[in-house]
Amino acid sequence: MSLRLENFHGPDLEPHLDALGALRIAVFREYPYLYDGTLDYERAYLRTYLDSPRSLVVLAFDGDSVVGATTCVPMADEGPEFRAPFEAASYDIGGICYFGESILLPSYRGHGIGKAFFDRREDHARTLPGLRHTTFCAVDRPDSHPLRPADYRTLDAFWISRGYKRRPELRCEFHWKEIGETESTGKKLTFWVKEWT
Repeated sequence: MSLRLENFHGPDLEPHLDALGALRIAVFREYPYLYDGTLDYERAYLRTYLDSPRSLVVLAFDGDSVVGATTCVPMADEGPEFRAPFEAASYDIGGICYFGESILLPSYRGHGIGKAFFDRREDHARTLPGLRHTTFCAVDRPDSHPLRPADYRTLDAFWISRGYKRRPELRCEFHWKEIGETESTGKKLTFWVKEWT
C-alpha cells in the first residue's frame, strides 16, 4: 500500500481542517470512543493545532483523500484540562509534548502507518527544547462494556513496545456526545507517558 504522508505545522493545516475533522468523526465513532461528533465541534477543537506554530499534524493521503492523521503539540500550548493532571503531579509542563489522535480508516490499517505516525511525532518532539516526556491519553472502558466488539484488541502492547507506561494516577475527564446519548457526558481517560533523557 502506498500512502503519502505530509507534515503540517500551525496554520498550514487550515486547508485540511474539515477533512481532518470528518476523519476524526468517522474513526472515533468506533469503539472505544463511540463519538457522535459534528464538524462545528471539530473546528473548535482543532484550533489548538492551528494556533500553535510548534504543533505537528501528519496527514496520510490516498490520492487527494485524507485517510489518516496523527497530531502532537507542546503541552504548554494545550488546554487546561490536558495540563491539569501533570500540574497537580508537579511535572514541568514546558518539557512535555502531548500526542493527540492517531487515526486511520479501517481499510488502511495493518501496513505500518501507525508506527510511521509515532516515528514522526517523536522526531518532532525531540526538536522541542527541554523535552522530558511525551504522553497521550486513552479512554477507560470496562471489559464488560455492552458495545465492545467480540474481536476488539487494545493497543496496549504496541504502546508498551514504544516505551510508554500507563500512569493510573494521571487521569482526566473530557466531555463528548456518545452514540445513543442526547448530550455530552464526562468520560475518564488515563495518560500513558514516555520519559526522555
